[in-house]
Amino acid sequence: MTEKASVPGPRQDMAMHNDWWVSGWEHVLPRQGFPLTMLIGTASQPGFTGSLDDLLQEIFDGRWDMIGGNLDGPLTFSWPDEEWDYEAAPEGREACEAARWEQFSTMLTTAGFPVPNTVRDLSELYLTWGLARCEETPDGTRWSMPAVLPLPGDLLPLDPELTLRLDEIRWMMRTGPLLDTLIDHLVDDLGEPAETLTSLDRLAAATGQDVDDVRLALAELVKSGDARVQRAAEPADAERLEAHRRFRLVMDWEHFHDNRIQVSRG
Repeated sequence: MTEKASVPGPRQDMAMHNDWWVSGWEHVLPRQGFPLTMLIGTASQPGFTGSLDDLLQEIFDGRWDMIGGNLDGPLTFSWPDEEWDYEAAPEGREACEAARWEQFSTMLTTAGFPVPNTVRDLSELYLTWGLARCEETPDGTRWSMPAVLPLPGDLLPLDPELTLRLDEIRWMMRTGPLLDTLIDHLVDDLGEPAETLTSLDRLAAATGQDVDDVRLALAELVKSGDARVQRAAEPADAERLEAHRRFRLVMDWEHFHDNRIQVSRG
């Protein structure tokens, strides 16, 4: 559930819910949603009881710049000290911030939720939405988070453009690791062959993946224009390949290298 980052203070491990990126909340909430989720994730670790204020005091002596100071700091969609990208948002910081707030406020009021002004207000919405839980125990206040976060679209009326964007992000995060594993096999094990006579079950055995996952990865490789799948001399549908049937995987390595970022792995 968690990823760790070193921080000063008695509690050395900050915890971030892995589902944060997949769920898409960072594209919906003000920027403090990220550090607030990290703070709640840390408070949810075994061995801690107390309020979020207590944890903020324990780790950061009560002030964390990333969250805007403390829980009573105002919410914003941009970092006040960041250099503004006028090419991406030529309208400027103030106009962009106002537009984001109008969109966010309309979304919440339409769904019947109060519009938060501070990080503390946002933490109350986390409890309402089920992103977090807080209960009093004999040992003190205990925070927790569900294993899978609810999706923004399950709670809020997202516009079609944002809905499509979040769907694409979730799909990429689902298929990306599968595609990377298939590419590693083609590059590292097979040496970038122009053509390969293979089958889904053979690729699954070679990559240690499930056949359905290999089918997804192969379909993404074809969709990106990096490969073709053929049976005999005819093109085949990568999504409809049977596990045991042989096919010819024809790679366009020039297209692959021109359109993909290469990452060196140690």
